[in-house]
Amino acid sequence: MIVTLIVLCEVGFWVLLAAGLATRYLLKMPRTGMALLLGEPLLEVVLLVATAIDLKNGGEPGWEHGLAALYIGYTVGHGHRTVKWLDGHAAHRLGGAPPPPKPPKYGMARARHEGRIWLGTLVGGAIATVLLLLALWYVGDDGNTDGLRSWMFAAWRAVGIHGLIALSYFVRPKKDPEAGSAVAARDPEHVPDLLVRRAGKDEEQVR
Repeated sequence: MIVTLIVLCEVGFWVLLAAGLATRYLLKMPRTGMALLLGEPLLEVVLLVATAIDLKNGGEPGWEHGLAALYIGYTVGHGHRTVKWLDGHAAHRLGGAPPPPKPPKYGMARARHEGRIWLGTLVGGAIATVLLLLALWYVGDDGNTDGLRSWMFAAWRAVGIHGLIALSYFVRPKKDPEAGSAVAARDPEHVPDLLVRRAGKDEEQVR
């Protein structure tokens, strides 16, 4: 039941998102569209309540409960960014707004961008951990909770791996190839050639 509900919540997320954007920009009803978009967190509430009820009714804590916690955590950590990104593109293509700014590609600006995305993963891992800890407390020592603990470790393993990827952009910032070519053109090894050319031009002017 929990797995089916996760699938339904995921489908419902995209259905509400599409309906909200279409209502805002195609039907020109921004308030109604915003109400539909704001209704998306209710899906996570439904999933959370259903998971708690399943455990309360004697359901054995398993991988599906851990997956539900990770899904809720991911939605909290990254859902708003996904909605904002799609809303910007919908406003551009359907509402005539200017195109949304693209994320930076190079240098420390790209590193900071990757760091902000990682913060969403960190929030998601923290939310999932809190939910799993509540489930462990709720079940107590009566049931097998190894599955829930393994999902907790999986959440922080994902946070750690993503953190290392984000950190790599700070350690070795990605360089702009165009900026590199401009610097190469001003390399000291080209200075003598430039001086020779300038000297030749000066001689021609004297003549």
